[in-house]
Amino acid sequence: MKKIISFLLIAVFAVSTLAGCSSQAGGSVSTDGSTSMESVIGALGEAFENENSGVKFTYNPTGSGSGITAVAAGRCDIGLSSRALKDEEKANGLTETVLAYDGIAIVVNPENPVSDLDLETIAKIYTGQITNWSEVGGNDGEIVLIGREAGSGTRDGFESITGTEDACKYRQELTATGDVITTVSSNPNAIGYASLASVKDTVKAISVGGVVPTEETVKDGSYAVQRPFVLVTKTDTKLSEVAQKFFDFALSTEANDIITGAGVVPAN
Repeated sequence: MKKIISFLLIAVFAVSTLAGCSSQAGGSVSTDGSTSMESVIGALGEAFENENSGVKFTYNPTGSGSGITAVAAGRCDIGLSSRALKDEEKANGLTETVLAYDGIAIVVNPENPVSDLDLETIAKIYTGQITNWSEVGGNDGEIVLIGREAGSGTRDGFESITGTEDACKYRQELTATGDVITTVSSNPNAIGYASLASVKDTVKAISVGGVVPTEETVKDGSYAVQRPFVLVTKTDTKLSEVAQKFFDFALSTEANDIITGAGVVPAN
């Protein structure tokens, strides 16, 4: 009888130990925000899941403004923004941590002969002072301005760098990086802007002031149109254990090769 009781106690202990291990290994991390960060955050999330059995990583591509709102409201663990936080957002209890730096590529249709524009000319195009491609060495055709929606980190970065805040004469304001690329690729007279990491061979990224957008020119600062990729957290609220583990992993040197592989420049 004593042997049976001893066996049962051992069995119960073993089951409870396994359950405890399973619970510790599990958990979830939810992120929400910038569509431009899809490549890098997806790669980091996949690597994190592979290294942490039982952990579920999710990414909701809603745009920078929505991601900032989501983390402030407690709907996700970490917000994703492709712009720096504004002073009022920091004052409302949010903290930014720069994960990486990304170039904003100015993209045109591959059929467009224009291959270089300076910042001043880009600003004049987007504010409607230059309206025909023939004015900047291209074919005769009305320039079709494609941009992102209000609240987009890419739009905020582009407009702040070019000095065109609230002055752009967009033909279309699209809600995702991929939509901008698709639209420009299908219209020979279109121009748009998109995360360098997301640019495909269906569009042509032009040089800006003679500098081609590459990882190297973003890293050395010679490419002018660039912005930060930011992890947003609540200032006075601790992350869950598993969310903190992902946060630390994303900012570690171990993650640098993954970040570089996604086409952006690690901040660390």
